[in-house]
Amino acid sequence: MKRNNFSAVNKAVPTSPVVKQPKRGLCTSLTQTHMLSVLLDWGTLPHHVILHIFQYLPLIDRARASSVCRRWNEVFHIPDLWRKFEFELNQSATSYFKSTHPDLIQQIIKKHAAHLQYVSFKVDSSAESAEAACDILSQLVNCSIQTLGLISTAKPSFMNVPKSHFVSALTVVFVNSKSLSSIKIEDTPVDDPSLKILVANNSDTLRLLKMSSCPHVSSDGILCVADHCQGLRELALNYYILSDELLLALSSETHVNLEHLRIDIVSENPGQIKFHSIKKHSWDALIKHSPGVNVVMYFFLYEEEFEAFFKEETPVTHLYFGRSVSRTILGRIGLNCPRLIELVVCANGLQPLDSELIRIAEHCKNLTALGLSECEVSCSAFIEFVRLCGRRLTQLSIMEEVLVPDDNYTPDEVHAEVSKHLGRVWFPDVMPVW
Repeated sequence: MKRNNFSAVNKAVPTSPVVKQPKRGLCTSLTQTHMLSVLLDWGTLPHHVILHIFQYLPLIDRARASSVCRRWNEVFHIPDLWRKFEFELNQSATSYFKSTHPDLIQQIIKKHAAHLQYVSFKVDSSAESAEAACDILSQLVNCSIQTLGLISTAKPSFMNVPKSHFVSALTVVFVNSKSLSSIKIEDTPVDDPSLKILVANNSDTLRLLKMSSCPHVSSDGILCVADHCQGLRELALNYYILSDELLLALSSETHVNLEHLRIDIVSENPGQIKFHSIKKHSWDALIKHSPGVNVVMYFFLYEEEFEAFFKEETPVTHLYFGRSVSRTILGRIGLNCPRLIELVVCANGLQPLDSELIRIAEHCKNLTALGLSECEVSCSAFIEFVRLCGRRLTQLSIMEEVLVPDDNYTPDEVHAEVSKHLGRVWFPDVMPVW
């Protein structure tokens, strides 16, 4: 009934130009008054509330918001908002990420260089982008940076910059900061003299140093860091720099316990087959001093280059093989790597790894993660491996092509047995997930 009455009213009062409409000017005035009221409310927010909001905004949105009113612009320049900044530098024709605007870079250098504490430079593969990063570094003379990262989205980038230009720019930060705690300068032309400058000005604060693939750094340069930076907890370097002297320096009584040592073992040139060995007593000294240290090794070698490794006990905890590795080396790992926690084998060839995996399960009592890609393992041996490791295997990434059927199991039957021993549902991967 109500519905019908409503319909009747609509019919009785047809839409017509004669019907009086509110004056347009009045509507506009009301709208403007409402907007002004809202703007006044937002504009009178306390500084700390606006600052909290700004901290969640992307830089471009924060910059736009700063033009709303004078109060918001003042908050935009509060030092707390400029402690962390990532400079993105690229040549637009060759890069997928947006570059930091030059005007903003100059504003940061003029107004906020002294506020910067956590700074990174993300550059593309071009020398021009790397040189632009060096130009900015050379202007940070009034800085107190604690974290510095130089990130190349693709090689060679910084390696294409003249060494003198790069080192000169980097030492500006090393000299002026005096509070550097974390430095990531991998794939750069940094050298021994610049590391000595780093140590001379930041020895009391340096905690993390990542500098793999830095061909101008020698073992003497790293040894200088280890000798003087007693608080160093994380270190990443290439194997050719690793030495017995360095491990003993990291094991001195005055040095804090090292937490993470990453070592990249890479063929310098195709056909290189000679690598030095690290003595067992040097590894023992490190583990005695830092019993909880993670020793991570990334191998990118050809099979004939492995001769120097794992002949005696090695305290490695995480092993990654990016190229084919022989059954012999995997057998050595089972015998000489009792601290092993994670093992990833990207390729092995066509020889089943049955006995090698079972030996690793029997001797590596801390193993919790395994990844296998282009390898072969019989279904029965794989199930036995999982049975020996049990539920401590928290990560198990095996491509389905790895499993070879035998008299006892087919690949389709493996998942049920493995799931039983793991205590959770498990299936082989179509693609590796490491």
